[in-house]
Amino acid sequence: MSQHLPRLGGLRGRPRVPGAAHSLPAAVLPSPRRRMHGRPRRVAMLSVHTSPLHQPGTGDAGGMNVYIVELARQLAATGIEVEIFTRATTGDLEPTVELAPGVLVRHVDAGPYEGLAKEDLPAQLCAFTHGVMQAWAGHRPGHYDLVHSHYWLSGHVGWLAAQRWGVPLVHTMHTMAKVKNAALAAGDTPEPQARVIGEQQIVRAADRLIGNTADEAHALVHHYDADPARTSVVHPGVNLGTFRPADGRAAARARLGLPQHAVVPLFAGRIQPLKAPDVLLHAAARLVEDDPSLRSRLVVPVVGGPSGSGLAKPERLQKLAARLGIADLVRFRPPVGQQELADWYRAASVLVMPSYSESFGLVAVEAQACGTPVVAASVGGLPVAVRDGETGFLVDGHDPADYARALRRFVDDETLGARMGAAAAAHAEDFGWDVAAAATADLYTAALHGSRRHLRSLHG
Repeated sequence: MSQHLPRLGGLRGRPRVPGAAHSLPAAVLPSPRRRMHGRPRRVAMLSVHTSPLHQPGTGDAGGMNVYIVELARQLAATGIEVEIFTRATTGDLEPTVELAPGVLVRHVDAGPYEGLAKEDLPAQLCAFTHGVMQAWAGHRPGHYDLVHSHYWLSGHVGWLAAQRWGVPLVHTMHTMAKVKNAALAAGDTPEPQARVIGEQQIVRAADRLIGNTADEAHALVHHYDADPARTSVVHPGVNLGTFRPADGRAAARARLGLPQHAVVPLFAGRIQPLKAPDVLLHAAARLVEDDPSLRSRLVVPVVGGPSGSGLAKPERLQKLAARLGIADLVRFRPPVGQQELADWYRAASVLVMPSYSESFGLVAVEAQACGTPVVAASVGGLPVAVRDGETGFLVDGHDPADYARALRRFVDDETLGARMGAAAAAHAEDFGWDVAAAATADLYTAALHGSRRHLRSLHG
């Protein structure tokens, strides 16, 4: 499921970054083991600010955590071992944890375990890099064939590690400061200029850049002057074994204690202005105002925890529900594991994603895989995740009245949810992690071959 930007040419080796090359050791020739095999045998995957072991939906854990876990598992299933480096956040963590056969999580000490916000982590990147290098030093040369970094903080560590080890750097940005700043929610905090500069440096340093959608890949080219020949698209996947229609809505509602005949618009994800759960609450209030009879059968679950800028006022959404007069209709639930999350998707009449920015919108695909249609903002990767008019509805902008009108269609036509839900489940079948992992492995192989050509040219 990978695609390239227009007419990708041959791969180039990693260009030198101004002002940095003199302070880094020269790249070394690939080991004989790497030269003999086209595919990498072992990948160092970097996730500095959030652990793949953390519960998605709270703190800084979200779709990227799911992405890393599922991609690593599927790569390992195809014979590519993955070691994931992440920052230790408590003192009682084991140095290494086996996440799955062939997938190892390494906890790196970098700064105090608790009390560090994501914005504080750039100051700890040197310590994190030191921990990564210590782990590498305990192995024979050529232990890692490639580095795959996720998010810009990890990209800086990956840049240094890849040059030191003489291996390619593949980077997935997931979100970009320039894109987020162009679509801020009211009152949200802009991303700092230091992040913008850091992302520009990573774009220049990486051998290959992966965008979750063509829209994201084009943003890399447009906003960061990324080389189209080194920028590819791989859609994330969904765990189709967990997220599936299973035994249907009635059984899921019974397990969750939801009324069988209720109208249930669901929000699932991190609670922060960027995700705009307040838009759903305003839309629900408008529905009840326009049709008071709905009050007896409208249930609005909000499943997730405060995150990012939402941590400043974690009770903001509850207070908003009270001000709107719908506190009795809204059910706040903490983040849940994937099995229970799948039940929430199945139980919902529709998933609502009014986000201001989404790299892909993994939650939208998970819900559709469970047979639930989606009403989402037409931003970022959501037009790829949702087929407008077929598996749900895309809404331009963030006016609650527009979302209320879209939700009203499911109230007025009781067959609409079932029809769209069936189409949604079929659509989600195209997003298996096996497809995403195969495309990623192909990009790894291409990066290895491109790196070898570059190294051979350097050494005559």
